[in-house]
Order: sequence, then structure tokens, then C-alpha cells
Amino acid sequence: VQLQASGGGLVQPGGSLRLSCAASGNIDMFNLLRWYRQAPGKQREWVALITSAGTTSYADSVKGRFTISRDNAKNTVTLQMNSLKPEDTAVYYCYGERAGKIYWGQGTLVTVSS
Repeated sequence: VQLQASGGGLVQPGGSLRLSCAASGNIDMFNLLRWYRQAPGKQREWVALITSAGTTSYADSVKGRFTISRDNAKNTVTLQMNSLKPEDTAVYYCYGERAGKIYWGQGTLVTVSS
């Protein structure tokens, strides 16, 4: 099983981006899916999670601006990011837990700059 993240890019402050993470297998087999990010010179930090039941949770820094969702039919988990700030600049990674194993997708770079 592999996770493939996409959707990063350059956006102006206040803009929006939508990140997607596609699973090579059935994404409904993942009991937990998360997005993490790592800014230059900083440790990787958790951003958002969604459980198999659809329960979501967010880091305080993105609450009210980011929305995580999963589409089992398309085997994807998405992160809708609105009202982006320069401090949201980072490499974003998707993460999944399935049958006791952990899977990481490759990162996708988000740059928020004018």
C-alpha cells in the first residue's frame, strides 16, 4: 500500500489550496489518516486527522481554516486549506494507520508568499 500526496504549490496569503492523498489500495482499510507538515528548520507537526468513523480533529493553528475529509470511493483523503498564512509554508505529508502498520506519503510543498 502506498500513499501519494499532491496539490502543493505557491499561493498568496489569504488564498486556498486543496491537497490530496491517494491510496494505492482501499483507503477505507485505514482506521486513521492524518496530515502532518514540516516547515524549514522545524520539527514535523501534526495538522489534522480523520478516523474511519469520520471524526476529525485539528491543530489549534489551523482550526477553522483547514478541513480534512476522506472519500472512500476515490480512495483519497483531502486537506482543504483556506485563509492561508505565510506560517503555513511547509512540506505537507499524509499518514495512515492500517492493521498496526504506519504508512507515510511523500511530501508536497506548500509555499504561502506574496
